[in-house]
Amino acid sequence: MASVHTSAVPHISLFEKREELRRILESKYFSNSPKKTRFLEFVSEQAFLGNGDKLNEYLVGVEVYERGVDFNPQRDPIVRVQAHEIRRLLKKYYEEDGKGSPIHMDLPSGHYVPIFGRNPQQDAVPEALPTPAVAPEKRKSNRVLLAATLILGVLCVVLASLLVASNWANRRSAQSRVQPSALPDSLDWFWHPFLPPAEAPLITIPNHPLLRAAHDGDSPQTLARGHEIPKSSLPEFRDTIHFRELKRFLFVPSLTDFTSVGETLGLVNLCEMFSTVGQKCRVQQSRLVNLDEIKGDNAILLGGNQAWSGRVFLNVEGFHFQSGIILNRNPEAGEQAVYKPEFDSVTNQLTRDYAVVLMLPNETRERRVLLIYGIYTQGSQAAIEYLTNPEQMAELRKELLKRSPDHKTIPPNFQLLLTTTVENSVPGKSSLVALRIISK
Repeated sequence: MASVHTSAVPHISLFEKREELRRILESKYFSNSPKKTRFLEFVSEQAFLGNGDKLNEYLVGVEVYERGVDFNPQRDPIVRVQAHEIRRLLKKYYEEDGKGSPIHMDLPSGHYVPIFGRNPQQDAVPEALPTPAVAPEKRKSNRVLLAATLILGVLCVVLASLLVASNWANRRSAQSRVQPSALPDSLDWFWHPFLPPAEAPLITIPNHPLLRAAHDGDSPQTLARGHEIPKSSLPEFRDTIHFRELKRFLFVPSLTDFTSVGETLGLVNLCEMFSTVGQKCRVQQSRLVNLDEIKGDNAILLGGNQAWSGRVFLNVEGFHFQSGIILNRNPEAGEQAVYKPEFDSVTNQLTRDYAVVLMLPNETRERRVLLIYGIYTQGSQAAIEYLTNPEQMAELRKELLKRSPDHKTIPPNFQLLLTTTVENSVPGKSSLVALRIISK
């Protein structure tokens, strides 16, 4: 494999790393190898999340190759064999298709944490071009132009200052007329860590990977990566504009063109609630948020499909979100060991969804991390509506106090399992299925 520049390496952003991973997985060396693709995706995501120290042969065998909890790496060398083959394919990729890539990925022998570095061939600094001679007439003309530019610049600064002062005065006047109110006690006990004087929490919305319908506005490169499905096999689209306008049903992969409907509607609820107390709504898409930002901030993570939701807190007690179901590791009386979504036997429409809510300290324990995610997007929406409903949150507070050792102090860290009915893809009212106190 081409050598990676390791001395004085410039910062490589998470976006750059994800883009390089995407290029590798879309190459001819990996695009037709789902297990090798899953291997690289898994170890890369864990490294992006800061979980590199947890990566080992056993974890890869269980998570990627579904070997089960009794997997013994000494007897089954599947992970080592596949890692060797992946290193060979990476070497070929960078010798051929990826030769000019600005970022290089390496999977060091004997390790499972990928390393990203700058391509040294991209670091070469071009020689400075000679400065052309400037005629005296040209210099005089340049001085006149510079003087005129400076005068115009000063005028722009003055006008901008007047505009800013006017806007500031108007804003102060508006703020003096509208005073933020306080949340009712039934909500404040839960949301207090995220409210003023605390800074606005970082709210992340998921970037779900999906296949969307291609159209004439797509580039040739995008269309070339499409997957065609005959129109006749997709009757659900018959009454849509897509069916009438598109000659072919060509579907292309995307990470950026879609945000889950339920999480988006829930986000509106959150922002409306925050606005009543004068808190800002700071929103970012999950693929552009790194683990350091989560660790050092108040954060609210929406949607179970983003990397943070399912992997950041792997060892949380109680309910575990895994492969589209919710596992209950230690069922209490009346609880199930597994919670699955339910569907109508005739229409196959979703009729019941579940969601997990976790309130946890961040790494410094000075701030909070709140995770809200449903199995489907309807579960996420219903969970957010539950958490912003004063009556239901008053009931939750009572249930938590019952679990508290002194029955007076609300436990700071806990986990909820909620359920909601769904009709015509719209969630109903959530209800509490179970809760756990998390000792941290």
